[in-house]
Amino acid sequence: MAAINIENLVKIFHVGFWKKRSVRALDDLTLQVETGEIFGFLGPNGAGKTTTLKILMDLLRPTSGSTRILGEPSGSPAMRRRIGYLPENPYFYDYLTAEELLTYVGRLFGMAQPELGRKIESLLESVGLANSRKLQLRKFSKGMIQRIGIAQALLNDPEVVFFDEPMSGLDPLGRREVREVIRSLKCRGVTVFFSSHILPDVEAVCDRVAIMNRGKLMAAGALEDILKVRIQGHEVILSRKDGLAEAALKPLGDEMTCLGDRVRLRAATGKQVQSILSAALAHGAELISVTPIRPSLEDYFFKEMTANERQGSGAAIKKQAVDARR
Repeated sequence: MAAINIENLVKIFHVGFWKKRSVRALDDLTLQVETGEIFGFLGPNGAGKTTTLKILMDLLRPTSGSTRILGEPSGSPAMRRRIGYLPENPYFYDYLTAEELLTYVGRLFGMAQPELGRKIESLLESVGLANSRKLQLRKFSKGMIQRIGIAQALLNDPEVVFFDEPMSGLDPLGRREVREVIRSLKCRGVTVFFSSHILPDVEAVCDRVAIMNRGKLMAAGALEDILKVRIQGHEVILSRKDGLAEAALKPLGDEMTCLGDRVRLRAATGKQVQSILSAALAHGAELISVTPIRPSLEDYFFKEMTANERQGSGAAIKKQAVDARR
């Protein structure tokens, strides 16, 4: 059984003051997330990511379509005890300390001491807030609020966790810590569904991803399938030893860069790699690495978004032309 099922989901908002107009925030979205996988939900602002999450959390009602989590409808109280949720912009009562907030959330789930205390201590340590447990939340930075939000989402040992932009406001170290938390959840068999615009983080942890734009699903699947992984060449890094003839190496690759005591070469073919290695080793150079070059998720994402924007512009121009002929 899939952990999350989304079928033919449509959400239409009516916006405007004097003259209402309809905006289709979600357009027939169908998606399935398997148990135990880390699923990345990607898209630019206005793509429909947060709307989808709010419908899954029963904070919004869909215009049509259905959602199920762990086999239960999204509004099921029994299902809610088995999930965790971090909204995009979490807000908590300012005068509670981190420890008091988690104690309050734990009591809502029926947890009691001393188990609750041990759980809180472990979670604060895992999100890097062990030294701030007695600090009031009004003194927390945005990144610290994000961390305590992650901790409260995990307090009940959920089977499925929903994160809306979990890396938002975090520095590189904080993002790394959150990635480790997400990986540890997968090791425990927890399903993680999260939206993000920080593509390197998604690429680092996700089993599968879905790409949204203007409420429509553009692509979904394993990263390797979506990227259509095709090696575009290799990067060869060598140490710069005395006698290493850089002039002799340069014609062997498509590009060469000197990086301190190292030389970086880019080779388009396996034959070029072999030639570079033969020449380098003949001069006593040390091989540091040979790394395949492939398109990243970021490359794919912006390529798809650009193509989609062009299609939209083209359709608008055609419509204008038709209207003009009328």
